[in-house]
Amino acid sequence: MITLSWIIERLLVKPTEGSLTDVVITADWRCNGTQDQYSGTCYGSCSFAPPSGEFTPYEDLTQSQVLNWCYENGVDKTAIEANVTLQIENQINPPVVTLPLPWVKPVVVAEPVVIADSPVV
Repeated sequence: MITLSWIIERLLVKPTEGSLTDVVITADWRCNGTQDQYSGTCYGSCSFAPPSGEFTPYEDLTQSQVLNWCYENGVDKTAIEANVTLQIENQINPPVVTLPLPWVKPVVVAEPVVIADSPVV
C-alpha cells in the first residue's frame, strides 16, 4: 500500500503588508509517496494574495492550515497524489523495459578451470 505525505518545506514572508507583520506570500510544498523500497515525489510553490479578513499571526500558523491555502489556491491535491502514486507503480511494474538486442548473441562467461595438483617448481 502506498503511503502519501504532504509537507511545507519553506515559507516566503513579507515583513510588513499594510498594518500586518510577517505575511506569508509563498509556500513551497512537497508530496512524498513510499511503498516498500519504492518512492515518488512531486514539489512546487504556491503564491497567495494579500490577506483580506481573518489573519493568523505567523507564529500561530500550522502546516495543515498552509497546505489548505495551497489546495484553495490551485494546487490540485488529487492530481499530485495520482502523479506520485503512478511514479511508484511504474517502478514496481515498468511500462517500458530494455531488452537485449535479438541479433546480438549473449556472451557466456566460462567458469575458471582449476588444474589439480600440479607440482610447484
